Amino acid sequence: MRQICYSVAMSLDGYIAGPNGEYDWIIMDPEIDFGALMSRFDTLLMGRISYEAAKGQGGGDGGMSGMKTVVVSRTLRPEENPNVTIVGSDLAAQVSQLKSQPGKDIWLFGGGSLFRSLLEVGLVDRVEVAVIPVLLGDGIPFLPSPANRARLKLKNHKIYKTGIVGLDYEFIGP
Repeated sequence: MRQICYSVAMSLDGYIAGPNGEYDWIIMDPEIDFGALMSRFDTLLMGRISYEAAKGQGGGDGGMSGMKTVVVSRTLRPEENPNVTIVGSDLAAQVSQLKSQPGKDIWLFGGGSLFRSLLEVGLVDRVEVAVIPVLLGDGIPFLPSPANRARLKLKNHKIYKTGIVGLDYEFIGP
């Protein structure tokens, strides 16, 4: 079965974006192999806010080339977004069904609130976080509260010359 991986950059003080959604603080480290990262996934799973931000940044249909895009939203209309799959209700059942389909792993791409919702129903398998050496002081949190406790096991880590710390965890239970 495919895994859902929350792969995200985070400031040292726990934010995935600044207060206005900005991400100009993220260092593009030349040591990070983004091609290898992206080749592990064939599906992007994102919330509406992340989807609209991607579209606004010139992301065409809000996705990435060669990947299926699934957007969780109660307000977006499928007929107005024909190049993406909209999940509007019964999140747990629809994402479980998505995980059971053949293919590569699923990239939970942005959206701390969506991460929290999927974490609550036990559908996130891994967390890969690149901790960026910056303090934002405010912004969109990595995991908004309230959230359930979850235990993790460190699978891998790497320290980059730019000061980024890459951490790879798998979930082991509540």
